[in-house]
Amino acid sequence: MEFFEACRHRRSYYEIGADSPVSDERIAEIIKETVKYAPSAFNSQSARVLLLFGKRHSMLWEITREALRAVVPAERFADTDAKISSFAAGHGTVLFFEDQDVIADLQKKFALYKDNFPIWSNQSAGMLQFAVWVGLESEGLGASLQHYNPLIDSAVAEAFDAPANWKLLAQMPFGRPLAQPQPKTFLPIEDRFKILS
Repeated sequence: MEFFEACRHRRSYYEIGADSPVSDERIAEIIKETVKYAPSAFNSQSARVLLLFGKRHSMLWEITREALRAVVPAERFADTDAKISSFAAGHGTVLFFEDQDVIADLQKKFALYKDNFPIWSNQSAGMLQFAVWVGLESEGLGASLQHYNPLIDSAVAEAFDAPANWKLLAQMPFGRPLAQPQPKTFLPIEDRFKILS
C-alpha cells in the first residue's frame, strides 16, 4: 500500500480479531525498522518498544482490566470490561516507552535545552507511534492507540521486566479488522493549513 494511501486509511479499529494477514515475523520486522529509523531529538534514540503476542498480549489486557476494576464503579464496569475484551481479542499489542535515563543525560549535557527534552521526547514518541500505526495499516492490520498509563505502569513493568527507567506512554492493540470504523469527519482544511509566500 502506498504511504499516503495507508495514512488515509489509518483509523482507530476497536473490533479486531486474533488472526493476522501477515506473519508475526513480518509484524516484528515492521516495528523494529520503524523504531530504528524514527526521528528523535539529538538522535537520542530514546524510544523503547515491547511487542506482545499470545499469552503476553492477553496478560497485558488482564492487568489493565483488573487495574480498571479497582477504580471504575461496579455499575459502570460492564462497558469498560467490554472495551478491554475488544483489545484482548486482537492479535497482539505494541507497548511504547521512552527511556528517561537518556532524557536525563541529555538534560545534563545540554543544560540550555533542559526543559525541552521531555517535550521533544514526546514528539519523537508520537512520530514513532504514527509510523508504526501506518506500517500496520499497510499490511492489512487494524489498530488503535490506548493510554492506560500510569494506572498500569508498575504492573506492566513487573510482568514484562521493563526497566524502571522506561516510562510507559501508550499501548497499541492490533489485529485483523472485523468492522469498519464510522466515517471520519474533517474540519475545513483551509482553517488548518495555509501557504504563505
